[in-house]
Amino acid sequence: MILTYFQNDVVTITYDDELRLGRAEWNGFISGQQFRDVVQKCIDLMNEYEPLRWLGDNRKLRALRQADQDWFVANVIPKIVASSLRRNATVVSEDLFNKMAVEQIVKRADNLGDMVVKDFEDVETAMAWLAEPIVVQEQA
Repeated sequence: MILTYFQNDVVTITYDDELRLGRAEWNGFISGQQFRDVVQKCIDLMNEYEPLRWLGDNRKLRALRQADQDWFVANVIPKIVASSLRRNATVVSEDLFNKMAVEQIVKRADNLGDMVVKDFEDVETAMAWLAEPIVVQEQA
């Protein structure tokens, strides 16, 4: 079952309990406190449902301001790394500036722990990758 967790004019956040998949589908420009509030909704979903997979559908997301990128790297990446997520797929933005911003965020994230991050050109390919079984590595 797919639950709509949060929705406004720039994002729809859903959770698929069968796949243990969180999803944020972005639409338009967002910055500052609105960006931070919406990202916090994503973190809230991660804390509440403990998804193994995440899909960031950024096709319609516009450029992220540098201050928002800095905030995301400093405040959100550590929470994502500490979360249950093991696969994070991003469908890249049609906006070149957003695409570059997301690449910079991933590059600046030093250690992503057990999470694998991949970029995709379309939702179908991303979902196929996300739906593959996740093998949990045992610590020796």
